[in-house]
Amino acid sequence: MNNIFENLPADLAREHFQDLLNTPSVRIERIVSKGHSSPEVGWYDQNEDEWVMVLQGEGTLTFADGRVVRLQSGDFIHIPAHCRHKVSHTRPDGITVWLAIFFNAAIQGPAGRAEQAADE
Repeated sequence: MNNIFENLPADLAREHFQDLLNTPSVRIERIVSKGHSSPEVGWYDQNEDEWVMVLQGEGTLTFADGRVVRLQSGDFIHIPAHCRHKVSHTRPDGITVWLAIFFNAAIQGPAGRAEQAADE
């Protein structure tokens, strides 16, 4: 058994990304930030949906449509594929631990369950 808070990086000069699980259908990633943000220019524009939760600390996401969402410990959000966004702030005085799950929602269907074959 593993623990999400074990082996946190001591050197956070750069944001730390670690795959916890990587399969053809889902990727689960731990992200550790300390005062990091996305570059000024450009947006994340991902092919997969992303469900992300702040486990510790806080961070702010800015979306291309102008929305700004502040996430604190325990808060989560679903970001659909190709919804352009960036991290505009994380706490500089402590670490922020994110849990991000990447998946293809089109395969799952609207309720998040695998769609049944049409002939069933």
